[in-house]
Amino acid sequence: MDHSPKLAAFVLAVTALATSACAASLDPEAPAEDAEDAASQAVQTHNALTSNALTSNALTADVLTSSALTSSALTAEALSASALTAEALRDPAARTLLKYIASCALPAGERLTVAVDGARLSFPGELGLAPAWGQEGGSCDGACRSWVSGCVLARVNYLGQKVNISVRGDREELEADKAERAAFPTREATYYGDIFAEQPVYKACLPPGASAIPRVCGPSLEACAIELAGPCDALCDEPTHDGSFPNCRDAVRRPSGKLAVGRTPHAGSVTVFLR
Repeated sequence: MDHSPKLAAFVLAVTALATSACAASLDPEAPAEDAEDAASQAVQTHNALTSNALTSNALTADVLTSSALTSSALTAEALSASALTAEALRDPAARTLLKYIASCALPAGERLTVAVDGARLSFPGELGLAPAWGQEGGSCDGACRSWVSGCVLARVNYLGQKVNISVRGDREELEADKAERAAFPTREATYYGDIFAEQPVYKACLPPGASAIPRVCGPSLEACAIELAGPCDALCDEPTHDGSFPNCRDAVRRPSGKLAVGRTPHAGSVTVFLR
């Protein structure tokens, strides 16, 4: 794998017709290309994971395949050695999801390259939220699953279109500098869950004053692939200095019908800000 310095802050800045080398490199059908480190901390990348690819892919829809993925290293050798993951990657939706998993888990400069039915597919890393998973002998533990899940969920788009977003969380890799905070001032939602669980968890909470997530859910929350858990200020810890909500929790319905806040926080809570 190639290595390049980590970005101190990360912006998923994408135009509708992005044609940069970095954007092109995230096409699993395209040959590998090295991403360029821009003078600014903005990075161009795809941000258009469809709900169908998230919920109906062969990689995480089956519990055995999902377990095989997370219990092994995120490397070409491990994926190819497992009959379950190797077969799952014949599904285009699974390859699309793997693109986002690799982008969230692996650091910039590293890439996962696998062969499927004779085609060489390349998935570059960017955020580095679970770098150990990409090393020989690595695996994805609970913290890894939480951070990668939050990151992947934050990149769902109802129409499969690319938009400009700033992704922030309680991690050095997700710190936003003053310029980024000024360029992306509007807090959209915070995303968290476990996309690898036997019963996958796709959650989001809304900041004060918000009532919808059109980028992710379209016109209706009722049909959204991501469940709205409730207000972030009730479910999460106090916002950090960059406005992101950390340690968000599930809302639990009591026998009386009232909602209570769950005890277990999702460390990998990722907040999205828009222009």
